[in-house]
Amino acid sequence: MPVFRSALLRFADDGSALYEQDGLLAVGPDAQGRQRVLAAGAWSDLAPRFGGGPIEHLPGRIIAPGFVDMHIHFPQTDVIGSPADGLLPWLENYTFPHEKRFVAPEYSAQIAQFFIAELLRNGVTTALAFATSHPASAEALFVEAQRHQMRLITGKVLQDRHSPDGVRDDTEQSLIDTEALIQRWHGVDRLGYAITPRFAPTSTPAQLRGAGELAARYPDVWIHSHVAENLDEIRWARELFPASRSYLSVYDDFGLLRERAVYAHCIHLDEPDRALLRDTGAVAAISPTSNLFLGSGFFDYAEADRVGVGYGLGSDVGGGTSFSPFHTMMAAYYVGREGQTKRGLSLSPAHLWWQHTAGAARALGLAGVVGNLQPGCEADFVVLNPQATPLLARRTAQADSLDELLFAMIVLGDDRLVEKTVISQAKYGSCV
Repeated sequence: MPVFRSALLRFADDGSALYEQDGLLAVGPDAQGRQRVLAAGAWSDLAPRFGGGPIEHLPGRIIAPGFVDMHIHFPQTDVIGSPADGLLPWLENYTFPHEKRFVAPEYSAQIAQFFIAELLRNGVTTALAFATSHPASAEALFVEAQRHQMRLITGKVLQDRHSPDGVRDDTEQSLIDTEALIQRWHGVDRLGYAITPRFAPTSTPAQLRGAGELAARYPDVWIHSHVAENLDEIRWARELFPASRSYLSVYDDFGLLRERAVYAHCIHLDEPDRALLRDTGAVAAISPTSNLFLGSGFFDYAEADRVGVGYGLGSDVGGGTSFSPFHTMMAAYYVGREGQTKRGLSLSPAHLWWQHTAGAARALGLAGVVGNLQPGCEADFVVLNPQATPLLARRTAQADSLDELLFAMIVLGDDRLVEKTVISQAKYGSCV
């Protein structure tokens, strides 16, 4: 039974941070051999029961939940940092041309290997990821995630119109391929399937209808798409689906809003849209570095909280500019503070961290499974070194509160802050 002694960060059910300067984390296997948290809390409270055997002592380090990335594009790993005038030109000039290459299984496998390694290097232990329209891309990502015993959700993209040759798929075959992938991969080890229309304008009504039928047939799979990211995109969706009340309503009209439905961005929503998200159980994946990079707009935290919309953070690589959860949390702080187009607010450091861990897990329907270090959770965690850089060491040494400590790591942190990433699995100790 591995036992660790270190500073320890967890979250209560209400999202508040729980921090032990001298903490204990004990993990052990469940019936399937997967490591789960047996105990987490103050060393003084738990040592009499769990401190009698070998202890891995990590002085000066912080054990925290592995990060949960609610929205990322695995095929866009190599287009990160590409300049563009906005979302639609960025897709046309960079994304679609590059995604054509994923028809080749060997190329898909090569990028999947790098992508998973980069997530783990940055402390991300659970991800909801786009593949491409090619079944080979989803297969490759599932295989690589399974090799690391990582909890990952992905799916073949559906896009049967308004897309160039090489990424546009066939309506009927796309649905056949999707169902075959669901049956092959969903629920295997720690893998999950997401029915993945790219976004409403690139799917015909027939494809969206078929996706909704699959969602009804397989209620425990996820749905993953985009909505209300960009004003030009919204105008386009309205032209293509004039019978729907709003862009978001398009998905509802085809049976694609429900629990485990995750929609990236959700920036330009009105009051009925937010109520629709809340009432259907669908959630928002906030992607702040991408929204700032592409000039798309600012997620309205105040309105989302007032209405009761579920949400969490996603990097949205490659429109997003970093795999690092610290960069994503810092950008979310900027987005929250913006007060010209909406009511600005200052998000607390603990809330920012919660959005990328336990909050994101809850939004995905995985509360109590990942994103936290409470008893029963799968033992995915990161070991953080607040002295990883000279400036981090100087600033964190002067932190007088938990908020100061967490915020210093958000503002100044990057992949160097993550000393080790540990994945729960039968043979304990998979780490990078």
